[in-house]
Amino acid sequence: MPASPLDSAMFRELFGDAEAGRLFTDTAEVRAMLLVEGALAKAQGGLGVIPEVSAAFLHRACHEVQIDPAGLAAQTGNDAVCVPALVAATRKALEAPEHAQYLHWGATSQDIMDTALILRLRQALAICEARLVVTVTALGQLAQAHAGTPMTGRTYGQAATPTSFGAVVASWGMPLIRHLERLNELRPRLLTVSLSGAAGTLGAMGEKGPEVRAELARLLGLADPGASWHATRDGIAECAGWLAGVSATLGKLGEDLVTLTQSGIEEIALPTGGGSSTMPQKVNPVAPSLLVALARQAVGLNANVQGAAVHQAQRDATAWLVEWMSLPQLVLGTARGLAVALALAEGIAPRTDRMLETLEGGLGLIHAEALSFLLAREMPRPEAQAAVKALAKEARATGTPLAELAAQRWPGTDWAAALAPEAQLGQAPAEARAFAAMAAALPRPS
Repeated sequence: MPASPLDSAMFRELFGDAEAGRLFTDTAEVRAMLLVEGALAKAQGGLGVIPEVSAAFLHRACHEVQIDPAGLAAQTGNDAVCVPALVAATRKALEAPEHAQYLHWGATSQDIMDTALILRLRQALAICEARLVVTVTALGQLAQAHAGTPMTGRTYGQAATPTSFGAVVASWGMPLIRHLERLNELRPRLLTVSLSGAAGTLGAMGEKGPEVRAELARLLGLADPGASWHATRDGIAECAGWLAGVSATLGKLGEDLVTLTQSGIEEIALPTGGGSSTMPQKVNPVAPSLLVALARQAVGLNANVQGAAVHQAQRDATAWLVEWMSLPQLVLGTARGLAVALALAEGIAPRTDRMLETLEGGLGLIHAEALSFLLAREMPRPEAQAAVKALAKEARATGTPLAELAAQRWPGTDWAAALAPEAQLGQAPAEARAFAAMAAALPRPS
């Protein structure tokens, strides 16, 4: 097993996400950092912090220069940050020392790396948002189509009372709608530039520092935080929490699908399945299992990022390094989970025959609660519960269906109709249709 299965040549089709993965390569990071350096020079040139002619040269050159990330490895291994090596390599490549001297003027490594990270997180979150919307749309259509399709509701792994498949689908989709709402709320807090200088004071830029930061934000399409966030990582931590929350919701979807495709239940058909090396009959629920695994992995990665939010003093290299090792994996795992969930949402199909068979099996004991409430109209509730509990025991002992025993004990009522699954769905169909309406009304990402 490779150290990072997310970009493994062998495991990339299982764990990897090519679209999001392109944002977290060495090349992507170098390009993003050079974009920040070029925008910083342009902002400083326009405000007279550095010569305007040098600013124009640097802005253009940072878009054109090619820096090999591998060439930065030795110095990065020594410095722990890659920006000193990048700045040195870029100055050398430009072959214009009179202009190159102004590259990275008054900034610090964390300014460049954090802002470059935010640029890539912006794109990654856009990918996640687009997949979320399409997934919710597909789930909404499924919920609408099966709002009144009865199935067994389960608690503690046991049959409880009837529900509808549409309501189950809504339970998968409603949290995803809330995650979309949370994403819109966190974006303004997260998508900000970092420009604070060595100890967060912007001292090297003098009085022009705040103006430079505001102009840098404008040029990059980000917000100006108005202060340093070198050691205040609440925005990053909030983003990590959001990613972990999405993964957890997808993990719930995965867990339910593993259960519903289980041998002996088989109430859901998956669009695809995995094979076994030795058992020809196996069609394993690989995609749902992957969602569960990614959700559990996200818990640990998120814990690392939350712990890394405890920064020491004005800058903390130790906490920052933990963030580097955890956040990209969390982003890519969540993106992969969303791609898997989207394929499932568009391809899963309920096996209504099996759902009905399960409901009709078990001697009809799934209707015990409904029977007790119907009887409670004629007798005190405790007596009704005791009577039904005794009847359930008799059903198990004699193999007689609950509705048949009820007809013998309390004749004159069509208990078969009263205890039909369709009569016991409660608010399940309404919840399914309400979710479907919300899903259909979602705005599409631009």
